[in-house]
Amino acid sequence: MDKDLTLAPRAAKDYKSDQYVRWCPGCGDHALLSCLQKAMAQLNIEPHKTAVISGIGCSSRLPYYMNTYGFHTIHGRGAAVATGVKVANPELSVWLATGDGDCLAIGGNHFIHAVRRNIDLNILLLNNKIYGLTKGQYSPTSERGAITKSSPFGTVEDPFHPVELAIGARGTFFARGIDVDLANTTNILVEAAKHKGASVVEVLQNCVIFNDNVHKDIVDKTYRADRTITLKHGEKMIFGANMDKGLVVDGWNLKAVTIGQDGYTMDDVLVHDAKTKDNALHLKLGLMSAENELPVALGVIRDVEALSYDAEVERLIKDEQAKNPIRKLTDYLMSKDVWEVK
Repeated sequence: MDKDLTLAPRAAKDYKSDQYVRWCPGCGDHALLSCLQKAMAQLNIEPHKTAVISGIGCSSRLPYYMNTYGFHTIHGRGAAVATGVKVANPELSVWLATGDGDCLAIGGNHFIHAVRRNIDLNILLLNNKIYGLTKGQYSPTSERGAITKSSPFGTVEDPFHPVELAIGARGTFFARGIDVDLANTTNILVEAAKHKGASVVEVLQNCVIFNDNVHKDIVDKTYRADRTITLKHGEKMIFGANMDKGLVVDGWNLKAVTIGQDGYTMDDVLVHDAKTKDNALHLKLGLMSAENELPVALGVIRDVEALSYDAEVERLIKDEQAKNPIRKLTDYLMSKDVWEVK
């Protein structure tokens, strides 16, 4: 007999498998794994109602280290398989672990359509701007001029910006974290799980072997506060070691100012609205960098409500079932004109 039982609080260890974690010491993947287990504990998600899917790459080993259902799929196809898992069993909490190569190169088409359809997946995009598993080739997010195993004289390509792809595909949720800030990244994962639709979380992480210090300009504690801004819905966009800097509108662009200087006051500083459907400001926030003299945006940049593909499929099926009394294949076959062969 079914009974309503209150779930006992869970701890991060409840989501840890018994497998030895085979990532290089110092790899940013360790941090993301810890954040994910802590986030699941906060959400009190039951392990048997959770599935972690991955493609191919260093980050795609993550399902082995989770005490949940998991599926290590093929290169670039993690989003397609995760889609099938979610649509077949809408009650599952489905997470996709993928990297910048796996997700944005061979898996780019699956990624943008999973986002466009707004399937209720939590997509964890670990971005170290390199192919780590295959030993250091440049990836779709490597900067122009990057010297790698496959570009010894420097790349001659401009990179993808994940936020542009996600918002361009009409994405409803985009957030960004860094591997050295576990508390903020854990909070982002919690918010991603609460979102009903495709949640894209870009995690800027380090590959100590093939692209060490790739995010050094923003991760060091001595200057991180001045070069990043953690966005929070409904709050002023302020940052800095002394929280005395803010973002203001300057014509069609954003501008970083010091509050109290050049006539700028707290009243001039923008309030972050992650919930607005208009994505213009969200895109500008996501593209901020030192190149345009702005801090890199962390936290939840976009979080808007929209119909999800999996929920709509489930609704359609139930609507048709309610209208159609046929429940068995034999009933369907016998419902049309039949002939008896003697």
